[in-house]
Amino acid sequence: MEALKACYGDGFSDSDSDSESVPSSSTIAQSKGFSPLPPPPISFLDPPNFLGSQDLQIGQTTRVRSFPHVEGNYALHVYIPINISSPSKKELATFLKKVSGWEPNLNVVDVDVPLNVLCKNDEKLEQVALGREFHISLGRTVPIRVHQIDSVVSMLRQKLQTQHPYLIDFIKWEVFVNDEHTRTFVSLEVVLGGLIEIRKQIEAVNAIYKLHNLPEFYKDPRPHISLAWAPGDISHSLKKVVDEEMKKCVARRSLNKCIFSCKFRGIECKIGQKTYIVCKVSDGK
Repeated sequence: MEALKACYGDGFSDSDSDSESVPSSSTIAQSKGFSPLPPPPISFLDPPNFLGSQDLQIGQTTRVRSFPHVEGNYALHVYIPINISSPSKKELATFLKKVSGWEPNLNVVDVDVPLNVLCKNDEKLEQVALGREFHISLGRTVPIRVHQIDSVVSMLRQKLQTQHPYLIDFIKWEVFVNDEHTRTFVSLEVVLGGLIEIRKQIEAVNAIYKLHNLPEFYKDPRPHISLAWAPGDISHSLKKVVDEEMKKCVARRSLNKCIFSCKFRGIECKIGQKTYIVCKVSDGK
């Protein structure tokens, strides 16, 4: 067992148990456990005159797992990795700053730094909140046993190996809540470009989950990436703020103009602490 842990990790760290699998604005997939969060890299947060000890409280949040820790289980997450291009970060940062002004309890997803603290410095806001890799979930984050790992990875690669390049368009800001109603998320949703392709990929992952007696994804999946979160279910008030800011944005640009776009470049699968490449797509012509 110790050798397996060295290879896969314990499978239930905070970063593994989180998921961006959200079917609707009333449910969002996995939330996290009660383990204290480690602080982000000091280099992110220590420029002179930027963050003082009075401003920053890291590692104080608590989370609730969507499934209990069981010895020998490993958290499985299948997803499309997403990176935000530099030209898009400024507009996204501006939107987050406005929303944070109305809702001071927002934190950056995964890093868990208070958003209103980062808003004091535009460069750090873009770097910490938007400079990491995001995920579009293709299945629920679920526990699997050691003997299922090779089978799951092999089937994912077989079923999803023939993927073609396509554009993923993020057009809509949306608010989601996890299944336990312990966290509310500010997210960017895919509603047009890439939606058909992503839903087909979700169907393929569902088929593999079903063969392994794992819970399938939501019936009406809404692909998205989450950028910020707040504790508790504040979806009603937060959605009002997001919708109001969206109206202002629409007034400045056409309704169907993308907030940002990116190319689909592949699918990954994370089991415990180990990441597997399911498929990788070149740009192509």
